[in-house]
Amino acid sequence: MNRIPPAFPVAQLPPAVAPAPSTRIANNGSYTLRHRQRPWVAHQKLVAISFLGDAGVVVLALVAAYLVRFETGLKHIGVDHPGGMDLRAYVGHVVFGSALLMFLLANFRLHDPRNYLAIRRTFAVIVKSCVMWFVGFLGLALVFKIDPAISRMYCGIASVTSMVMLMGWRWFLYCVLRRESFANALRQKAVFVGWNEECARAVARLTEGRAQRMSVVGVIAPPGGALEVQPPEEIPVLGGYHDLRPLIRETGADLVMAVDGVLDRGQMVSLAECCGKEFVDFKMVPNCFQVLVSGLHLESFHGMPVLGVGKLPLHHAFNNALKRTTDIIGAIIGLMVFSPVIAFFCLLVRLESRGSVIYRQRRIGLNGKPFEILKIRSMKIDAEANGSPGWTVKDDPRRLRVGKFMREWNIDELPQFWNVLRGDMSLVGPRPERPELIEDFKEEIPHYNVRHNIKPGVTGWAQVNGLRGDTCLRERIKFDLDYIENWNFLLDFQIMIRTFVNRKGAC
Repeated sequence: MNRIPPAFPVAQLPPAVAPAPSTRIANNGSYTLRHRQRPWVAHQKLVAISFLGDAGVVVLALVAAYLVRFETGLKHIGVDHPGGMDLRAYVGHVVFGSALLMFLLANFRLHDPRNYLAIRRTFAVIVKSCVMWFVGFLGLALVFKIDPAISRMYCGIASVTSMVMLMGWRWFLYCVLRRESFANALRQKAVFVGWNEECARAVARLTEGRAQRMSVVGVIAPPGGALEVQPPEEIPVLGGYHDLRPLIRETGADLVMAVDGVLDRGQMVSLAECCGKEFVDFKMVPNCFQVLVSGLHLESFHGMPVLGVGKLPLHHAFNNALKRTTDIIGAIIGLMVFSPVIAFFCLLVRLESRGSVIYRQRRIGLNGKPFEILKIRSMKIDAEANGSPGWTVKDDPRRLRVGKFMREWNIDELPQFWNVLRGDMSLVGPRPERPELIEDFKEEIPHYNVRHNIKPGVTGWAQVNGLRGDTCLRERIKFDLDYIENWNFLLDFQIMIRTFVNRKGAC
C-alpha cells in the first residue's frame, strides 16, 4: 500500500549532535533540553537593578537638596521660617517629587535596554527629565498650593542634584556594563537563514558601536544553496541548511532569523519546530510587510492566528481624548495670544499686495479626508498661475517681502489654530500635503499613506528635526512613522517647545 503523502514537504533536519562545551544539556532519558542564560532574562534583571538604583538615587538627591536648602546658610534666604524647615514637613514633597521624576525617566525610556550602553543618549534623557521635572513639580505645587509651600530654590537645587547624581550613577553602571563580558551577555547571538538587503540594513543599525543589541554569528545558506545577497566580509557563511541543527548547537545561537522567500511552507514550519526543540527564538525577516514594525502583533481571529498591525498609541480612546483636549486648549490659547500678531501681518500683506490676506489651500487630513488649511498669504496672488503645484524653494521669487520674514518665523502658519479648533488638524502631527502631490507620493514612497492614520499637525517630529519645505520626503516619512508608532503626551510637548526654540516647526 502506498503511503499517503504529507500535506506539505517536511525539511529533513539532521539529528542532534554533541553540543559545544559552553552549552549545558539536561537529559532525563526521554528528551534533550538546552539550558542557557537568555539575553532577555539578563535585560529584565538589569532593568530591575537600574530602576531600583535610579529610585534610590532620586530619593537621595531630593533629600540632599533639602539639606542644602534648609540646613546651610541658604535657609535664611527667602523663607518664612527663620528657624528652618523640618524634614518631616518635606517628606510629602520628597515622595511626590521622586515619583514624578521616576515617571518622567520611565516615559523617556531611560530603562530601555538600548540605552544602557549609549551613555550620551542616557545623559540626554536625564537632562530632559530633570528640566521638565523642575517645571512640572514647581507648577503643580504652586497650582494646588501644597502645604507647606514649596521653595522655588529647593526645586532648582533638587533638579541639579538629581541630574548630577543620576549621571554619576549611570556613568558607573555604564563603566561596568561596557566591559565585554557584560556587554556580550546582553546581546542576542543571531544566525540568519538566507540573506537580503533588508538584513544588511538592519544589522548595520543593530551592531553599531558598543550599544549593539545583537551579535550576528553567521549566515546559513538556504536549501537551494545560493544566497540572494552576499553578507559582509565580517559575517561568515557557516554552512548549508542541512547542517542547521548542529550549527545552532555549535554557535550557541539565541535567535534564528529566516529570510522570507528562501524556504517553502513546509521548511518554514519544520524550522520553527526545530528552534522550539533547541530552545532558540525564531523570527522571520519579511520582504513585503515592512511598515510599522513595532506595531505588529499576533492575534487570534476566530481561532486562526493572524499577523497584522495592532492598535497604535493614538488608536486608544484615552490617548485620543487626551490629545484632542490638549489641541482644544492649545488652539484657544494660541488664538487669544496671537490674534494681534495675525491682524498685524495681515495688514502688512494687504499693504504690499492687493487681494485676500488669508490663503486657503486644499490638503489631505485624517483617513484621506480633504480640508482647507488656513495661512496668512506669503506669496503673490498669481504664484501658481501656471497651474503647477509644488513646494517653495529657497529665495522663492514668488514670495512677498513680508512673506520671507513670516515663513522664517512660521508666522504664516498661525491661522491654523482655527483648523485645530475645528478638528481638521492637531497641534502636533505629520504635516498635511496637497492632493495633487499625494497622487505621486503614494506610488513612489512605500507606506506614505500610513501617515493619514492620524490628524495632520501644525508642527511635527520631522519639522523640528530640520526636515521642512524642499527636503528629502523619504526622510520626512521615516520621522512621521516613528512619531505615529511612538506617540506619547510628553513627546508632543517636546515637539511644541522645540518648534518655538528652533523656529523649524512648520512648512
